[in-house]
Amino acid sequence: MSAPWGLMAEFATADALLAAARAAHAAGYRHAEAYAPFPVEGLAEAVGFTRSHVPLFTFIGGAVGGIGGYLMQWYSAVIDYPVNIAGRPLHSWPMFVPVSFELAVLGGALAAVLAMLVGNGLPRLRHPVFGAPDFDLASRNRFFLCLPAHDPVFEAEAARGLLQSLAPLRCIEVPR
Repeated sequence: MSAPWGLMAEFATADALLAAARAAHAAGYRHAEAYAPFPVEGLAEAVGFTRSHVPLFTFIGGAVGGIGGYLMQWYSAVIDYPVNIAGRPLHSWPMFVPVSFELAVLGGALAAVLAMLVGNGLPRLRHPVFGAPDFDLASRNRFFLCLPAHDPVFEAEAARGLLQSLAPLRCIEVPR
Protein backbone atom coordinates (compact mmCIF):
# COMPACT_ATOMS: atom_id res chain seq x y z
CA MET A 1 0.00 0.00 0.00
CA SER A 2 1.34 3.43 -0.95
CA ALA A 3 1.68 6.33 1.41
CA PRO A 4 -1.37 8.60 1.62
CA TRP A 5 -1.55 11.97 -0.13
CA GLY A 6 -2.56 13.43 3.21
CA LEU A 7 -4.95 13.31 6.14
CA MET A 8 -8.27 15.08 6.28
CA ALA A 9 -10.59 15.94 9.15
CA GLU A 10 -14.31 16.63 8.74
CA PHE A 11 -15.99 19.27 10.90
CA ALA A 12 -19.66 20.17 11.36
CA THR A 13 -19.28 23.94 11.79
CA ALA A 14 -17.26 26.78 10.33
CA ASP A 15 -16.02 27.79 13.78
CA ALA A 16 -14.62 24.31 14.39
CA LEU A 17 -12.84 24.43 11.01
CA LEU A 18 -11.41 27.87 11.78
CA ALA A 19 -10.12 26.72 15.17
CA ALA A 20 -8.63 23.58 13.58
CA ALA A 21 -6.93 25.61 10.84
CA ARG A 22 -5.39 27.92 13.44
CA ALA A 23 -4.18 24.94 15.46
CA ALA A 24 -2.64 23.29 12.39
CA HIS A 25 -0.89 26.52 11.43
CA ALA A 26 0.39 26.92 15.00
CA ALA A 27 1.72 23.35 14.82
CA GLY A 28 3.85 24.31 11.81
CA TYR A 29 1.73 23.14 8.86
CA ARG A 30 2.23 25.68 6.07
CA HIS A 31 0.46 23.81 3.23
CA ALA A 32 -2.80 22.96 4.97
CA GLU A 33 -5.90 23.17 2.80
CA ALA A 34 -9.37 24.09 4.06
CA TYR A 35 -12.62 23.37 2.23
CA ALA A 36 -15.96 24.97 3.11
CA PRO A 37 -19.32 25.33 1.35
CA PHE A 38 -19.25 29.12 1.81
CA PRO A 39 -16.62 31.78 2.56
CA VAL A 40 -15.41 31.68 6.17
CA GLU A 41 -14.10 34.97 7.54
CA GLY A 42 -10.45 34.61 8.61
CA LEU A 43 -9.94 31.11 7.18
CA ALA A 44 -7.38 32.19 4.58
CA GLU A 45 -5.23 33.82 7.27
CA ALA A 46 -5.70 30.82 9.57
CA VAL A 47 -4.15 28.43 7.03
CA GLY A 48 -1.31 30.88 6.37
CA PHE A 49 -2.39 32.57 3.12
CA THR A 50 -0.97 36.07 3.20
CA ARG A 51 -1.11 37.69 -0.23
CA SER A 52 -1.60 36.98 -3.88
CA HIS A 53 0.69 37.83 -6.76
CA VAL A 54 -2.24 38.39 -9.13
CA PRO A 55 -2.28 42.22 -8.70
CA LEU A 56 1.42 42.46 -9.57
CA PHE A 57 0.99 40.38 -12.73
CA THR A 58 -2.12 42.38 -13.64
CA PHE A 59 -0.13 45.61 -13.39
CA ILE A 60 2.74 44.19 -15.43
CA GLY A 61 0.33 42.90 -18.10
CA GLY A 62 -1.42 46.27 -18.26
CA ALA A 63 1.86 48.17 -18.52
CA VAL A 64 3.18 45.86 -21.24
CA GLY A 65 -0.09 46.12 -23.17
CA GLY A 66 -0.28 49.91 -22.92
CA ILE A 67 3.38 50.54 -23.75
CA GLY A 68 3.28 47.95 -26.52
CA GLY A 69 0.19 49.57 -28.06
CA TYR A 70 1.72 53.02 -27.88
CA LEU A 71 5.03 51.89 -29.39
CA MET A 72 3.23 49.98 -32.14
CA GLN A 73 1.32 53.10 -33.17
CA TRP A 74 4.34 55.37 -32.83
CA TYR A 75 6.48 53.08 -34.98
CA SER A 76 3.88 52.83 -37.73
CA ALA A 77 3.10 56.58 -37.77
CA VAL A 78 6.60 58.01 -37.29
CA ILE A 79 9.15 55.46 -38.55
CA ASP A 80 7.59 52.91 -40.87
CA TYR A 81 5.01 54.92 -42.82
CA PRO A 82 5.19 58.65 -42.05
CA VAL A 83 2.42 60.60 -43.74
CA ASN A 84 2.33 64.40 -43.55
CA ILE A 85 -1.35 65.29 -43.33
CA ALA A 86 -2.11 69.02 -43.24
CA GLY A 87 1.19 69.77 -41.53
CA ARG A 88 0.33 67.86 -38.33
CA PRO A 89 3.24 66.40 -36.39
CA LEU A 90 4.04 62.75 -37.07
CA HIS A 91 4.16 61.97 -33.36
CA SER A 92 0.66 63.13 -32.44
CA TRP A 93 0.36 61.42 -29.04
CA PRO A 94 -3.31 62.26 -28.30
CA MET A 95 -4.26 60.06 -31.25
CA PHE A 96 -2.40 57.11 -29.65
CA VAL A 97 -4.12 57.27 -26.23
CA PRO A 98 -7.39 55.36 -26.90
CA VAL A 99 -5.73 52.33 -28.46
CA SER A 100 -2.99 52.32 -25.81
CA PHE A 101 -5.62 52.42 -23.07
CA GLU A 102 -7.60 49.57 -24.60
CA LEU A 103 -4.50 47.41 -25.00
CA ALA A 104 -3.52 48.17 -21.39
CA VAL A 105 -6.93 46.93 -20.23
CA LEU A 106 -6.68 43.85 -22.45
CA GLY A 107 -3.13 43.06 -21.31
CA GLY A 108 -4.07 43.49 -17.64
CA ALA A 109 -7.15 41.29 -17.97
CA LEU A 110 -5.29 38.51 -19.77
CA ALA A 111 -2.43 38.63 -17.27
CA ALA A 112 -4.89 38.53 -14.34
CA VAL A 113 -6.69 35.47 -15.70
CA LEU A 114 -3.44 33.63 -16.44
CA ALA A 115 -1.96 34.51 -13.03
CA MET A 116 -5.13 33.31 -11.32
CA LEU A 117 -5.11 30.02 -13.22
CA VAL A 118 -1.42 29.37 -12.56
CA GLY A 119 -1.69 30.48 -8.92
CA ASN A 120 -4.58 28.08 -8.31
CA GLY A 121 -2.85 25.21 -10.11
CA LEU A 122 -5.55 25.07 -12.76
CA PRO A 123 -6.66 23.46 -14.92
CA ARG A 124 -6.52 20.39 -12.71
CA LEU A 125 -8.90 17.67 -13.77
CA ARG A 126 -8.24 15.45 -10.78
CA HIS A 127 -7.18 16.27 -7.25
CA PRO A 128 -6.55 13.56 -4.65
CA VAL A 129 -9.07 15.03 -2.16
CA PHE A 130 -11.86 14.35 -4.66
CA GLY A 131 -11.35 10.65 -3.92
CA ALA A 132 -11.84 11.06 -0.17
CA PRO A 133 -15.06 9.55 1.17
CA ASP A 134 -17.96 12.02 1.36
CA PHE A 135 -15.83 14.94 0.19
CA ASP A 136 -18.79 16.05 -1.94
CA LEU A 137 -20.31 17.33 1.33
CA ALA A 138 -17.77 20.17 1.22
CA SER A 139 -20.04 21.89 -1.27
CA ARG A 140 -23.14 21.41 0.89
CA ASN A 141 -22.84 21.35 4.66
CA ARG A 142 -19.46 20.06 5.89
CA PHE A 143 -16.07 21.62 6.50
CA PHE A 144 -12.78 19.85 5.82
CA LEU A 145 -9.17 20.49 6.81
CA CYS A 146 -6.51 18.57 4.89
CA LEU A 147 -2.89 18.19 5.92
CA PRO A 148 -1.00 17.11 2.78
CA ALA A 149 1.93 14.74 3.06
CA HIS A 150 4.20 17.07 1.06
CA ASP A 151 4.20 19.55 3.97
CA PRO A 152 7.72 19.55 5.51
CA VAL A 153 6.42 18.91 9.05
CA PHE A 154 4.01 16.14 8.03
CA GLU A 155 4.45 12.87 9.87
CA ALA A 156 1.47 10.52 9.56
CA GLU A 157 1.00 9.60 13.22
CA ALA A 158 1.66 13.12 14.53
CA ALA A 159 -0.74 14.59 11.97
CA ARG A 160 -3.41 12.02 12.87
CA GLY A 161 -2.93 12.82 16.57
CA LEU A 162 -3.24 16.56 15.91
CA LEU A 163 -6.40 16.12 13.86
CA GLN A 164 -7.96 13.77 16.44
CA SER A 165 -7.21 16.28 19.21
CA LEU A 166 -9.33 18.87 17.35
CA ALA A 167 -12.50 16.76 17.85
CA PRO A 168 -13.53 16.25 14.22
CA LEU A 169 -16.56 14.25 13.14
CA ARG A 170 -14.08 11.85 11.57
CA CYS A 171 -10.52 11.65 10.30
CA ILE A 172 -10.00 10.45 6.72
CA GLU A 173 -6.89 9.22 4.93
CA VAL A 174 -6.67 10.78 1.46
CA PRO A 175 -5.37 8.23 -1.07
CA ARG A 176 -3.00 9.22 -3.87
